[in-house]
Amino acid sequence: MIAYVTVGADDIQRAKSFYAAFLPALGYSLTEGADGLSFALPVPEGQRALFPDFYVKPTFDGQPASAGNGAMVAFEAETQAQVRNLHAAALAAGGTDEGAPGFRAAYGPRFYVGYLRDPQGNKIALFSSNPKEPGRDG
Repeated sequence: MIAYVTVGADDIQRAKSFYAAFLPALGYSLTEGADGLSFALPVPEGQRALFPDFYVKPTFDGQPASAGNGAMVAFEAETQAQVRNLHAAALAAGGTDEGAPGFRAAYGPRFYVGYLRDPQGNKIALFSSNPKEPGRDG
């Protein structure tokens, strides 16, 4: 099980603006500290977390943060409309488009996805594969 994912950021306030534009809509709460941003989904008392926390932090070695080549973090939305809305909100909050929301021929017929880069260059996917919504073929 993945416990957490961390991405580096040189400008925490820019990163906060970007991630706060869509993660709270997916149920994540934000905790800020001297060491950066921590986004987490609620965990019922007495239970273990089922989904990983997401951290945005300055680098530990003090060198500039950089995006991993081939690395990407994907967040699941409930609907295709939510993917579109959150993709637009993230763009308005300083992200850059890496692929507009839609179906991709290379993926399953229900995998609806939009791709972004955060202000630091980290690749982010927002997707929905809701079986109650129309798929690519219908």
